[in-house]
Amino acid sequence: MLSLQQKFSLQQKLSPQQIQYQKLLQLNTLALEQRIKTELEMNPILEEVAIEEMELKQEEPDEVVESKDADDIEDNFESTEDEFEPDDFMDDERLDNDERINKSPDDDDDYVQPLARSRETMTEKLINQLHMLDLNEDELFFGEMIINSLDKDGYLKTDLKELLNEAVLFEHLEITEKQAEKILREIQLLEPIGVASRNLKECLLLQLKHLNFDSYYGYIAEQILTKHFEDFVNKRFEAIEKSLDLSRETLKAALAVIAKLNPKPGEGNIDSSESNQITPDFLIEKVESNYIITLNDRSMPSVTISQTYLEMLNSNKRKRNISRNDKETHKFLREKFESAKWFIASIQQRRETLLKIMRAILEKQYDFFEYGPKALKPMIYKDIADEVQMDISTISRVVNGKYVQSPQGIHELKYFFSEGLSTDAGDEVSNKHIKILIEEIIKSEPKTAPYSDDKIAKILKDRGIHIARRTVAKYREQLMLPVARLRKELI
Repeated sequence: MLSLQQKFSLQQKLSPQQIQYQKLLQLNTLALEQRIKTELEMNPILEEVAIEEMELKQEEPDEVVESKDADDIEDNFESTEDEFEPDDFMDDERLDNDERINKSPDDDDDYVQPLARSRETMTEKLINQLHMLDLNEDELFFGEMIINSLDKDGYLKTDLKELLNEAVLFEHLEITEKQAEKILREIQLLEPIGVASRNLKECLLLQLKHLNFDSYYGYIAEQILTKHFEDFVNKRFEAIEKSLDLSRETLKAALAVIAKLNPKPGEGNIDSSESNQITPDFLIEKVESNYIITLNDRSMPSVTISQTYLEMLNSNKRKRNISRNDKETHKFLREKFESAKWFIASIQQRRETLLKIMRAILEKQYDFFEYGPKALKPMIYKDIADEVQMDISTISRVVNGKYVQSPQGIHELKYFFSEGLSTDAGDEVSNKHIKILIEEIIKSEPKTAPYSDDKIAKILKDRGIHIARRTVAKYREQLMLPVARLRKELI
């Protein structure tokens, strides 16, 4: 039998405004700038503040202007309440609020956004050189396919036969395997020589054969790469000496020739999208004995409520008998007004939250900004969350993908968070500090007999830091340092 029941329950749900704020919070400076531009296009109530108005506002003394609440607009068009004053939204609810916290001494200087000089990518350079070769139309097209298939280091990892089959099947090119190999060889001799190689051995041999080196030592280097490549890669120098009947001095001279070769002819520049410029979200500078935090938002579009649309909203409100179209217009403007108001408030709240969290990080890691990476202290998200009385998820959103520029360089905010280990002295040491120690130990080790991971762990233990060999190996790999046998050098 069916029956109706009433049930009370308590639920927590994020409002659309809270969701919008959380999304804005996780955007970095460049992404937020694009988001503001998108909102300007979508919401006619919002408008960008003219540069002249911003400069005029900077000359005025700071003041707080109370803005009227959006709830004053009622659906009842016969209301006789006070009208909205557009100027109420022109001062304190703009993105670029002039009550800046920890304002930098040079904040009043004119901001100049430098334009990056466009540079020719490696792909473009290679294609330009390709078109200078004596090739027919199909061969040029296939050559461009090869160049566009190169990885960031300039290597051709795609099988040439697969690339040829794709060209014949989908582009209907009339090219044989012999022609394909010929085109590849010609590309490999373009500048830089060795690009489009299929492996490291081929890359190094191409450079040895076509660049100017001492003929004798160049020949020895070619023999090493051709006949003893595995021994060379694994630094089994004694085996190479014995097999080729070389003296130690001759071997060192040949290895010096190989060291001059470029193992990555693409240099990470095949595609311009691979090279990203970091724009810091925070700027920290030391003035006398104090650190000043500035949010790097001077290039951000400054937005406010459009006076024209507010006047339209008020004019509809004053009318007692209005048409259906006017009602729809009023409803549309009111919705856009609410959206604009919440967007501006979210931007300002984001700004305050970011500065608050950055201040807490600076206070916790003060020694880092004074003395450098070795003074970095162990710190987790919860430490900052407790300090600023916010949820850990909020700290995570702020930290993710944002950078700070300080006298110690440019660092991602995640850099300041790390686990720690206790020393014999009872102090807490950050794992980043341990990585620095491992790097220093490896730099100072004897080059003819590099330290094993177990030996490094014992050295750290003697310094009061107890760490397992596997942890040393993990940190060494994160530092992109090879194992001991690959660090061995001839002296």
